[in-house]
Amino acid sequence: MQTIKYVHWQDGDWWLGYLEEYPDYWTQGESLPDLIEHLKDLYLDLSGGHIPGARKVGELVLP
Repeated sequence: MQTIKYVHWQDGDWWLGYLEEYPDYWTQGESLPDLIEHLKDLYLDLSGGHIPGARKVGELVLP
């Protein structure tokens, strides 16, 4: 099982969110469970190379 971090919030009647690894790609849902399903689909599209030129957050390790 894989764990993916995401950021989410409610704005009026909608839930908005994005994957922490891909902060440029937001999605929305009518409820938190709906948003989570959209985030799963988004992750599959981004990690599967279905979105060309997708920007991703990396991490540097410095001494």
